[in-house]
Amino acid sequence: MKAFNHQSIGFWINRRAELTPGKGAVDFEDSSITYAELNDRSDRAASVLSQFGVARGDRVAVLSDNRPEYLEVFFACAKLGAIIAPVSWRLSEAEMAWQVSDAEPKILISAPQWSAEGEQIFDGRQLVLGDAERRGTYDEALASSAPEETDNETSFDDALMILYTSGTTGRPKGAVLTHGNFFWANLNMLVNADISHDEVSLMFLPMFHIGGWNVNTLAILLKGGTVVLERQFDPVRAIELIPKKQITLLMGVPATYLFMSQQPGFESADFSSVRMIVVGGAPMPDALLEKYGERGIDIVQGYGLTELAPNALILPMEDAARKLGSAGKPYFFTDTRLMDDSGNSIEGTGTGEIVAAGPVVMKEYWRRPDATSETIVDGWLHTGDVGRVDDEGFFYVVDRKKDMIISGGENVYPAEVENVIYEHPAVAECAVIGIPDDRWGETVHAIVVAKEGHQVSNDELVRHCSERLAGFKVPRSVEIVSEPLPRTPAGKVKKQDLRAPFWEGREKKI
Repeated sequence: MKAFNHQSIGFWINRRAELTPGKGAVDFEDSSITYAELNDRSDRAASVLSQFGVARGDRVAVLSDNRPEYLEVFFACAKLGAIIAPVSWRLSEAEMAWQVSDAEPKILISAPQWSAEGEQIFDGRQLVLGDAERRGTYDEALASSAPEETDNETSFDDALMILYTSGTTGRPKGAVLTHGNFFWANLNMLVNADISHDEVSLMFLPMFHIGGWNVNTLAILLKGGTVVLERQFDPVRAIELIPKKQITLLMGVPATYLFMSQQPGFESADFSSVRMIVVGGAPMPDALLEKYGERGIDIVQGYGLTELAPNALILPMEDAARKLGSAGKPYFFTDTRLMDDSGNSIEGTGTGEIVAAGPVVMKEYWRRPDATSETIVDGWLHTGDVGRVDDEGFFYVVDRKKDMIISGGENVYPAEVENVIYEHPAVAECAVIGIPDDRWGETVHAIVVAKEGHQVSNDELVRHCSERLAGFKVPRSVEIVSEPLPRTPAGKVKKQDLRAPFWEGREKKI
């Protein structure tokens, strides 16, 4: 018997199966899966993948909603030294096909509802997962396979996952995350978030997104807690599950908390078991933070991105109330600072691009050395986000650098304007973009969705902003729409789609 390889993330589930074999690792649709069972099935999955020729460095694509089998395949790949490549089921078939072609997997594993798409986007071997009503080929293969000893040579520098980022222009880029990235990112969580062995985490973020793995899944399993795994996000069900499962921790993006807060049962919902709510992915509107604060719930803001696995900043719980809106300070094992356009570090208070360095920085963009060298310069990963630091060293994420509006030479950060618009009681969703203007270069344009049963006029919103913002930041035009705003799979508003009709044929990077 070989000794465990402590640099492989596959080791985590091996050791947990030794230490807490009978404890529930995953709660899925009211069925509990123990650590021993999860480890056994990941060993069998590794055996199956080996039979289909998967070896060190090979890619395994997965097209599925959240389910325990996703974790099994992840740990199987980690044990084999293979690379898991999640594919978003929210993409069009053409987009899926491009990602699969780019990753060049040895095999595609798909959930039953996407097996037909799997056949269209991949001409190699496909394994179909099972569901409650039918056994899939994956389950049959596991049942007929015996666990076997797997890779013992993986190092921190070896790739473990390729996650495709939703770029604002061109094709998505595959961020290559290593075993070391996952190790240090989750160690960051244990140090900064003080996760407990009896944590019960509600996980509804998609597993084709970095938030579906780090922050509240792998860190919980590393510590020995329980992950309540949901196929996908449902705001009503999330509110119901918190008291039912005695959830202590959940992580989401601003959109998830917005939709939860708009449910009729939110005001009376029982959140007494919750110890920590984390938000990331985009700046959280102050009005929404205050709405949760009124319920006695402090939301811990964090900031990161796929290329950092995703750790950059986190707000200590003890500072959540007094530093409302802050993304916090750097994680223990991440160096984060501000940099000006000339590449100089900004010392003390100031505003500039957020850059990060340390062991959480991705290895590279998959087969894109040009993009890699543009993004990682002298060890510092350039995020493309603008931030500021206060006199206590707390960071605030101002906006996306590319989303910034330059109107008459003045910089306008859409997030600041959106914060003000969200304060209006009739607003459900909003997005602020720059649109072309012959005199000013571009002007501020707001796109607003009213709450159900509410009405609001363009003039009313302009007056609302005029009372709270400098004149050059006030929207010159407001568009009231009835459909929800378009969002990425990670829940971010797709501003490039909103800008596109206005900038067609003009020079504006979208």
